[in-house]
Amino acid sequence: MHRIFSNMLAVFIIASLAACDRTTAVSDTPTTLYGTPVAVGNGHVRTYVSFDDPNSGAPSELGVVFDEHALDGLPAPGADPSNPMNMYSYILPLPSNTPQPFQLMELDWNASGHVPAGVYDKPHFDFHFYSISLAERNAIMPSDPNFMAEAANFPPSAMVPPSYAVLPPAPAPVPAVPMMGVHWTNTTAPEVQPPNSPNHHDFTRTFIYGSWNGKFTFVEPMITLAYLQSHPDEHVSISVPSSYASPGFYPTAYRVSYDAATKETRVALSDLVLRQ
Repeated sequence: MHRIFSNMLAVFIIASLAACDRTTAVSDTPTTLYGTPVAVGNGHVRTYVSFDDPNSGAPSELGVVFDEHALDGLPAPGADPSNPMNMYSYILPLPSNTPQPFQLMELDWNASGHVPAGVYDKPHFDFHFYSISLAERNAIMPSDPNFMAEAANFPPSAMVPPSYAVLPPAPAPVPAVPMMGVHWTNTTAPEVQPPNSPNHHDFTRTFIYGSWNGKFTFVEPMITLAYLQSHPDEHVSISVPSSYASPGFYPTAYRVSYDAATKETRVALSDLVLRQ
């Protein structure tokens, strides 16, 4: 009887330790939460936020995931005569626990690209992650008498990421986009180098900052459809400023990847770091 009891006790202890190990493993498992899917192309797109440690509350990545059909059946140039710019915008709901400062995600499909000609005039997506609300974004309109003054009110130099500038440079009028703002381009990006430069490469993917009335209001990976369809797996570091207008989790890289098992394509702000 004593031997039976001892064996039972040993089994109980081993089972208990195994249960503890499973509990620890579960708590250390990365957690990904999703926003509501939105119809794009022949499929759906949704936002997500990931946490490497679900107990810390510190996010590691904020992004967008295309299902296997979302890159098919996209509107072609001229598909809508009332849309001469051939740009189609989708507001993607964010998960409820999206980290500050991000409040809004706008996905833009540019069927024929956009200016500057010869640079970004390829079919591509703009991934706008805004740190302002939808109402604030919608108020950025040329009908506002302060539109040009607010566009020209650039953020302080400490908040400007190294190598970024507004194109064309002053004293030309600031090229502000309604319901977006002013776009800042990485002047070292290969697509903006002179065509005869050995450092020049056609646009496939790049990273944009956006400002309005004295502060940066969005960050934006810009990626061609052809590049997404090539099923990339790339992690790209970005230039970051030395100071920020408000505390929150800001990216130090962005990631473009394809999961062959799920047939999903992801574009994300990655390596998020808390800035005070």
